[in-house]
Amino acid sequence: MASPCAGLAIALLLAAGPSSAQGDASLEQRIIEVAARIQPSVVHIEAIVKLNDRRSEVTGSGVIASADGRIITNHHVLDDAEKVTVTVPGVKKRYPARIVGTDPQTDIALLRIQPDAPLAAAPLGAARPVRVGQWVLAIGNPYGLDGTVSLGIVSAQGRNLEIPDLMNDFIQTDAMIDRGSSGGPLVDLDGRVVGINSRGQGRGIGFTIPIDTALQVVAQLERGGIERGWLGLTLQPLDRELADYLAIPDATGAIVNSVAEGSPAARAGLRPGDVITAFNGFPVEAEKDEDLGAFQRIVASVKPGQQVTLDLLRDGKPRRLTLRIGTQPRIEPAEAETEIGFHVQEITPNLARDERLAVDRGAFVSFVARGSAASEAGLEIGDVIERIEGHEVENLDDFRLASGKALALERFLIVARRGSETKYLLVKRVARRSAPPESEGDAGSTEGPDGEGAAAR
Repeated sequence: MASPCAGLAIALLLAAGPSSAQGDASLEQRIIEVAARIQPSVVHIEAIVKLNDRRSEVTGSGVIASADGRIITNHHVLDDAEKVTVTVPGVKKRYPARIVGTDPQTDIALLRIQPDAPLAAAPLGAARPVRVGQWVLAIGNPYGLDGTVSLGIVSAQGRNLEIPDLMNDFIQTDAMIDRGSSGGPLVDLDGRVVGINSRGQGRGIGFTIPIDTALQVVAQLERGGIERGWLGLTLQPLDRELADYLAIPDATGAIVNSVAEGSPAARAGLRPGDVITAFNGFPVEAEKDEDLGAFQRIVASVKPGQQVTLDLLRDGKPRRLTLRIGTQPRIEPAEAETEIGFHVQEITPNLARDERLAVDRGAFVSFVARGSAASEAGLEIGDVIERIEGHEVENLDDFRLASGKALALERFLIVARRGSETKYLLVKRVARRSAPPESEGDAGSTEGPDGEGAAAR
């Protein structure tokens, strides 16, 4: 499946005469060879995901990274997955897969399967730098159509998508990345994987994670997790009009608009309104929101504990601060669910910011099932549980301990904060009805034998 751009280019080559036709035949042969070489390395992924109290099936793609069963895919394919299976081209079985780790900030995830024989691993990493205009192939399983190949070019590099907490500088391509292609490879005409496909945005606009980024993340996931540098502040761009108003028309940088309490930035004395002009000697330039991604990536790449310098302007006067980089808190909050119809999340700095919470301690209620004991007691999404039966709830571990004890009682008291109010909610246990065990077919999927109807990512 070639993109309109690729099809037009080939048509022009054919129309140009015999020598161009020969060149096109050579290009065609190269595409055929590369596709045949990489297709056996592109797997089909099925994940049973749970969201609140519902389960559904999600499908996606992945690329075999090693013959012993390491598979790279996207975080969003596996997000909230309870069970994952992988189908390898040419093998008539589904392999159960273990999630080694996922990273929501780069949308990279690593799976491992135990194959019966060595797998066909794809060559990872370009032999030469990726360039705008070069031919590429996207290979994946869009809409359940396994092993689909599309041809296009690299349209742009360094794209920063305005998606909260996503830090990639994406490769943009017009090779088709459709639903179900997520996690498949972007391949150059040398037959090497140059990126992991992440998402499409309309016809002819797709975004791919550079393979260097993917391999760095995979190496960290194999060592047990991602560790990134953190300052503890939020920024906004310094555009020309704002710089002129602030009487610093020649300055470039980014404006600090919040500083997290107790963060490295707070300890160093940063304030809202400061204009950061350089980080460790590297100039900071951000005139648009998408420009802020470069600064975020630089900070994240610094090893926690390392000392750095920040050059800034405060009230138009230059200053230099020295601080020690912290460890970035968890982006996606850990969760816990109960037997009485509600789920809670840990309160991370991001969650507190996004939900505009006035507290940073407790357990945040993220789901309440209709008709449940929790719902009947008046618990609502957005409540912050502070105490259960006299047991203080500072974090998720406290919640698990307190709720575990309370669930042995016929009734118990939850004290929760709702905005500026404190709510006292009496939960009455109800007798559990017996129900047949949930089978795999009850997962909420409408998938038929061909995979049709399953959600694709």
